[in-house]
Formats: sequence, C-alpha cells, structure tokens
Amino acid sequence: MPNTPQSSSKKKTPVSGGPERRRELLDTAAEVFAAQGYNATTVRKIADAAGMLAGSLYYHFDSKESMLDEILSTFLDELWEGYDAVLDAGLGPRETIEALVTESFREIDRHRAAVAIYQKESRHLTDQPRFHYLTDSQRRFEKAWLGTLERGVAAGVFRADLDVRLTYRFVRDTVWVAASWYRPGGLHSPEEIARQYLSMVLDGIAVRT
Repeated sequence: MPNTPQSSSKKKTPVSGGPERRRELLDTAAEVFAAQGYNATTVRKIADAAGMLAGSLYYHFDSKESMLDEILSTFLDELWEGYDAVLDAGLGPRETIEALVTESFREIDRHRAAVAIYQKESRHLTDQPRFHYLTDSQRRFEKAWLGTLERGVAAGVFRADLDVRLTYRFVRDTVWVAASWYRPGGLHSPEEIARQYLSMVLDGIAVRT
C-alpha cells in the first residue's frame, strides 16, 4: 500500500461528492487509523492525508467514529459473506479450514488497513455501544473455527490429541497478523500465501498415515 500522504506535499482541494470519493476518503482514513491508532487520529489528520480541508470532510461523515464504523462494518460484512458461503458449502473439515484460510487472506488483500485496525482496536472499541457488533463477530468467528476443528477431530481427519482451542488461536493469530506485513500487488497472491500457510499448518494437525 502507498504511504499515508503528508499534508505538506498535497494541495488541499475543495470537496467533491459521489460514492467513489466517499470510498477514497474511507480508504485514506483506514490507512491513517492503522498507522497512528484511532485515539491519536483526528479529523484534521485524515483531511490532511486526503488533501482537503477538515471542514470539507464533514460533508461526507459526521465524525471520525462514523468513518471507523463504516470501515470495520464493511470489512466484516464482506468477510462473513465469504465465510458463510464456505460454511454452507458442505465441505469436509480439512477443506473447510483450507477455504476459510484462503478467504481470510483474500480479505486481508482487500481490506488490509481495516484488518490492522480490527487487530489493534477491537478490544477497546467493544466497550462502546456503537461497536458491540465486534463482539458478536468475534463469537461467530470462534464458533466457526472451533466447530470445524472439532468436526475434524470427531471424523478422524485431525489428530485425536489436538487441543482445538489452542489450534484455533494459533491459526487465527498466524493468519491475521499477516496484515502487518502484507501489501497488495506483491510477489505472491493471497491464494498462494494461503497455500503456503496451509501446507505448514495442516501437516501439523492432519492424521499421519
């Protein structure tokens, strides 16, 4: 991803409307939030990064909280659209894990900054009523992964001595921490990275033959 633009290097332009401009502003805000943290980010900093006057930003959003809400909810809505399609496909446990990991890397590719924000800020944001949906998403996420791992153990696909909760935490953290280094358009596609991760993870949890 490109570095956050510096306010001194961009001419501040008048506001323009339209959904594309709104999306651009959200992308810029996400990069600033991810780099500087939500609390340290001001509307002025976002406006500077976008090359516009701070007051003009309020034409699109009433607060930085609204911007963060839209960034995170858009990411999670898309994530769950992909996850639900995987979970409803009737795949075996191993294939489900493979598809969930692949879908996760695709979401990192699409929403890298949002993933980084989610990683850093969700624990604090869940205390705010506006962001209670983050807790619900975390519970759904845990249920999906633990349920798949437990199904794999019961079916004899994964080792009987597997600690499914520990495995879930390992896979979750190993996958999502990639948002800290992944850059779209790099040497490897999301699918290629997912295959590499899966070869390391699944060789450790699959039943040895």
